[in-house]
Amino acid sequence: MSTFDLFADTPDPQGKASTLSIVEKIQNLRALLHHHGHCYYTLDSPEIPDTEYDKLFRQLQDLEAQHPELQSADSPTQRIGGRVLDTFASVRHRIPMLSIRTETDTESSGAQAFDARVRRELGLDELAPPVAYVAELKFDGLAMSLRYEQGALVNAATRGDGESGEDVTANIRTIGQIPLRLKQGPSLAIPAVLEVRGEVFMRRDDFDALNERQRARIAAGAKSEKTFVNPRNAAAGAVRQLDSGIAAQRPLSFFAYGLGDVTPATDGGPTFSTHYEMLQAFKVWGFPVAEQIQCVQGAQGLVTYHQHIAQTRDRLSFDIDGVVYKVNSLALQTQLGFVTREPRWAVAHKFPAQEELTTVLGIDVQVGRTGKLTPVAKLSPVFVGGVTVTNATLHNEDEARRKDVRVGDTVIVRRAGDVIPEVVSVLLDKRVGDAPPFCMPHSCPVCGSLAVREEGEADYRCTGGLFCSAQRKQAILHFAQRRAVEVEGLGEKLVDQLVDSNIVKTLPDLYRLGFAGLAQLDRMAEKSAQNIVAALEASKPTTLPRFLFGLGIRHVGEATAKELARHFGSLDRVMDASEDALLQVNDVGPTVAHSLLTFFSQPHNREVVEQLRACGLHWPEGEPAFQVPQPLAGQTFVLTGSLPTLSRDQAKELLEAQGAKVAGSVSKKTNYIVAGADAGSKLDKARELGIAILDEEGLRNLLAKLQADQATSSTNESKP
Repeated sequence: MSTFDLFADTPDPQGKASTLSIVEKIQNLRALLHHHGHCYYTLDSPEIPDTEYDKLFRQLQDLEAQHPELQSADSPTQRIGGRVLDTFASVRHRIPMLSIRTETDTESSGAQAFDARVRRELGLDELAPPVAYVAELKFDGLAMSLRYEQGALVNAATRGDGESGEDVTANIRTIGQIPLRLKQGPSLAIPAVLEVRGEVFMRRDDFDALNERQRARIAAGAKSEKTFVNPRNAAAGAVRQLDSGIAAQRPLSFFAYGLGDVTPATDGGPTFSTHYEMLQAFKVWGFPVAEQIQCVQGAQGLVTYHQHIAQTRDRLSFDIDGVVYKVNSLALQTQLGFVTREPRWAVAHKFPAQEELTTVLGIDVQVGRTGKLTPVAKLSPVFVGGVTVTNATLHNEDEARRKDVRVGDTVIVRRAGDVIPEVVSVLLDKRVGDAPPFCMPHSCPVCGSLAVREEGEADYRCTGGLFCSAQRKQAILHFAQRRAVEVEGLGEKLVDQLVDSNIVKTLPDLYRLGFAGLAQLDRMAEKSAQNIVAALEASKPTTLPRFLFGLGIRHVGEATAKELARHFGSLDRVMDASEDALLQVNDVGPTVAHSLLTFFSQPHNREVVEQLRACGLHWPEGEPAFQVPQPLAGQTFVLTGSLPTLSRDQAKELLEAQGAKVAGSVSKKTNYIVAGADAGSKLDKARELGIAILDEEGLRNLLAKLQADQATSSTNESKP
């Protein structure tokens, strides 16, 4: 029987019609819809199809329309919004929504300073055990207080000034993750009064989708529409919409993290001993709680958590600007108390800002080693993401025009982790002057060659090849980098001199440089010249994957170069391979195969390879992989954490030697994860997906077994 049939009239044992009352039908429908809404929005694990949910929802709507006297504020039908307010009423918080102290030191000393203060306030000496803390994320959203009475949501208010906030109940009801009625736990009663504090925010993917819809409306002529600057502003704007129907169209999310007013334990309220226990109770009552929350011990636990979240921050689906530390024991929280309306038992530990405002001083076009032309905004220096940024990519002409970045504009610049700084958006209300829109030049700004945009591509490219000094410089730097052939000390300034003075026109010219020629360059000391000559000599013994990668063949990265070397065994086999043969290589598709065929069909490219060989570059060559057993071919491994004796590169080489692919992220296609000390979110995801987990010993045992099996197979094959 479907869920929808549960409310049909059924006969009793005497055969008489037994009809559920209208009140019972409405109550049952609400309970079912609350349950399935919780599964969908909070647990991300729907139990019924959307169409079945919609049937239940429409039936409840019809019943409430027929019986308006039975409508209730906690009904799922109230999520759709529709009420338009003239202004927001003010709500006084029963328990003030206080802010917490912020550690602006973005290094580990911020965590250590907080632990030292807590221990000092508690009178703990060096011999006392470490303090237990709960470490949480500091969300970049809008703080919210949700008040429940008899299990039903009756009020939602912003922080405001801490004493009073805005009544945004109608808008908050539209957020699917927020329960309109609390769930009853098996051994946890619902208190008569419960105020839950948390954060309303917008996920990055929801934010991007919202802006796409806004851009479509603007393109269709909706002059009153606009795009949003960042997820926090979009979330705050949605919460403060006077029309809850509009708020219902904005995709908002919520995480619970704190407690306000609550029925005392003496009157039947909850009895928590720790902050973490309270968070678990929130889950039971139906609130989403961030899975990254951890219980840690002492200063070192806080430092480790701060470092781990800083490293994984960019992989979160939402924005954070730091972490929060709270003493776990509620009794110790009470003992520590407050100072100037800030709790002594909690602190926010910030990360470097990822977004800042600055001004566009100009827009240059850079030329890459493959000839790609990239517009780059020259910026007034700004400190963002832990570094001072003066340039930010605009990606390509289409992106620069879509964002409408012009000289003189005030822009938001973002730098997350190791990501290249980019211009996120323009603050149009701050635009002054009449600078024209950006247009890509039709000729290369370096060599003057024609710039063309190939069909189906977003990028313009210079057609000058190695005639273009910019491409020549980038090709040399690529060839000499650490992950390629590696010529230590050959940096940008020296390459600029060598190319600009026309000493180096092709890669083999590097190896024809003598001490005398280098010593004649400006600012080139005798010792520096000797070091470069020695580094060039030291780079000659290399590996085939490094050499292939160093050639800078379009679409051939490190991983593809390794697959080509493993599959064919020698450079000559790679250069002479047909398209069909290339397509047999792992990770080589039609685009890469075409790029390889095009590169090695050019006589001048083959001449460069032969001249480099003649200059002494060499590497060990072996049998092609299709003639050598590859027991881990088709298997994907992920490495995470620190292994006891193997470096990440060593473990990767051991696996790749057996044909395995080593990926950077965990997915359903991952076969094994090799986990060491301080393994983080990758290990957690592997456990969720049921992926086999190995430590270093397990990895060595697996490889040893493979080698033993190969040896046995070889012995058996050699027997007559």
